[in-house]
Amino acid sequence: MGKGAAAERFFSDKETFHDIAQVASEFPEAQHYVGGNAALIGQKFAANSDLKVLLCGPVGPKLHELLDDNVFVPPESLQEVDEFHLILEYQAGEEWDQLKAPHANRFIFSHDLSNGAMNMLEVFVSSLEEFQPDLVVLSGLHMMEGQSKEFQRKRLLEVVTSISDIPTGVPVHLELASMTNKELMSTIVHQQVFPAVTSLGLNEQELLFLSQSASGPHSSLSSWNGVPDVGVVSDILFWILKEHGKSESRASDLSRIHFHTLAYHILATVDGHWANQLAAVAAGARVAATQACATETIDTRRVSLKAPHEFMTSRLEAGSRVVLNPNEPVVEWHREGVSFHFTPVLVCKDPVRTVGLGDAISAEGLFYSEVHPHL
Repeated sequence: MGKGAAAERFFSDKETFHDIAQVASEFPEAQHYVGGNAALIGQKFAANSDLKVLLCGPVGPKLHELLDDNVFVPPESLQEVDEFHLILEYQAGEEWDQLKAPHANRFIFSHDLSNGAMNMLEVFVSSLEEFQPDLVVLSGLHMMEGQSKEFQRKRLLEVVTSISDIPTGVPVHLELASMTNKELMSTIVHQQVFPAVTSLGLNEQELLFLSQSASGPHSSLSSWNGVPDVGVVSDILFWILKEHGKSESRASDLSRIHFHTLAYHILATVDGHWANQLAAVAAGARVAATQACATETIDTRRVSLKAPHEFMTSRLEAGSRVVLNPNEPVVEWHREGVSFHFTPVLVCKDPVRTVGLGDAISAEGLFYSEVHPHL
């Protein structure tokens, strides 16, 4: 909260968590929303009436009732009780003890064992043959932090096996989320999870943590100071795609990363595999403003520009200096076979809620992205 950074943690004490959840749920002003990254991305897709969504995850009665009619849940995914994630939202300037939040954000905590065990993964993959998807979205690997090290290792290998069972040619997007276990993150990067997916979605906390866990560039940086430096972000994105992404010499499918932070977004893609990046990154920025403010269109009185007006495209090599042009706000640059599309975000000054923003941004970006079929 002191840094205004989004975070999520596993709450290990089951009884205490359920006591807190019960009190929160029975509070007169309690608000119940669809939760879980996959469900939120699915909801966003389902808002387009011509899209059908298959959601596999532990779905209890309350969640089922909240889901859009276009979201189909296989019977094996239904369970008798809901999992709850508790969200603490705060506005810019709000104080708690000695802390004062520099901008609005949220803290999430849960004792969610079925998502932590990725219980529905096999159900999901077995449902795909009938559903015949054009896109697969995975999330929830961060929920494994509540599991033992041995379980994590074994389950991640099963995750990779399941991903390899997804029909060839169907892009797979992995949405990352807040983590504290460097070993788990390192395993996700190295144990074939990254090469098995086509696309990644993450924010600035996850990006820096990923670099620190896998000894990437700028990993000596302990945390961001204010708006993350574009050159630093760009270097880490480039490193992920160069070290773990698709190339002629590596059996990896990873060719796209959609990065989002409060002030700006970057879509980095390996050349030759994606198109329509300009529209995709712009759509993600647009939904960040409208969803945070809960408006249909961007209300210019309620948003502000926090993006840097000029920046360097790299801090490790001779990057170019970019000055933002308001008439053409999406900036494009290239680096050794990787294209970068940068857009500033019109940040909502008084957000109604910040939870689920990253999921909406990723969903919207995917919706507008054009994937080139594997030849």
